[in-house]
Amino acid sequence: MTLLLDDATVQSTFDWNLAIVALREAYAAADDDARFPTRVIARGGGNWVRTLSGVPGDSGLMGTKTIAGAMGPRQFSYLISLFDQSSAELVALLDGNSITGYRTAATSALAAGALAVPGPLDVSVIGSGFEAKKHVRALAAVRDLKSVHVYSPRAESRARFADELADLGTAVVPAESPQAAIAGTSLVICAARSYDETPILLGAWLEPGMTVVSIGSTVREQREVDTEVIRRADVVIADVVEEVLHDTGDLIAARQAGIDVSGRTSSLASLVGGTGPGRTSDRQIVLYKSVGSAIQDLAVAAMCARRAQEAGLGVQLPIRIQPVHK
Repeated sequence: MTLLLDDATVQSTFDWNLAIVALREAYAAADDDARFPTRVIARGGGNWVRTLSGVPGDSGLMGTKTIAGAMGPRQFSYLISLFDQSSAELVALLDGNSITGYRTAATSALAAGALAVPGPLDVSVIGSGFEAKKHVRALAAVRDLKSVHVYSPRAESRARFADELADLGTAVVPAESPQAAIAGTSLVICAARSYDETPILLGAWLEPGMTVVSIGSTVREQREVDTEVIRRADVVIADVVEEVLHDTGDLIAARQAGIDVSGRTSSLASLVGGTGPGRTSDRQIVLYKSVGSAIQDLAVAAMCARRAQEAGLGVQLPIRIQPVHK
């Protein structure tokens, strides 16, 4: 029977280290672009439905993630469906809300672990919400953190961010501006959306050797970093190269400004697999740009479903979605 996992169960079964291992293995087995096709977005009346699908190369669970957005109330629903590759049986249905944050942060940590300069990291975070906190925790699973500098417009948000990450044992330093937050750090995480889509990170602030993680411009309507960030990046690593280059607001704006990064862009899969370039100098500015991919959702969701099944968690669907022979 099909296992149903609500968001609370997903959170109770999640583990950063296991998620990053699952992602590394999934990317190492991503040998065919057809396994993870371009996402499909249906738009109408200001609302949208986005679908990501994949068939992992390691014979793991295949499936889809569906995101529905109602832009009037700014509400979103996430659903992940997992199927057995050998039988097409529906194995699990999961609330994908937390998985989306977990997999984004875990994939960023996988990329940052390979791209950031060697040694303990001074991290800066623009944003103090769900994604910001998850990224710091994911990074702490792969690298030693010397300090975390955070900017958020409200002082109380910065204080809450520091309190909620106190268990990491890393100094969390609130900053009065984004520029002050990133000054002197080695890894910059952009994890805050501006509702008017004004870029929150300016290239003029970047210093040699910085690694930038940008996760907030995933469709053409969204902006997160300015064109100078794109221009100054010596290396761009994308989780989905074609979508990052052609379907994100940041790269569309860069292209309109005459900036072409296609020659210095490669995929996260090639970086993980050792077939593509990453950082080659401690003074390079490196940008990891993410739009999200089914490979991430399925790897993390399958890990959570397996752990839930082992622990006897979740609820069985009272009916069977019967595969049919054709």
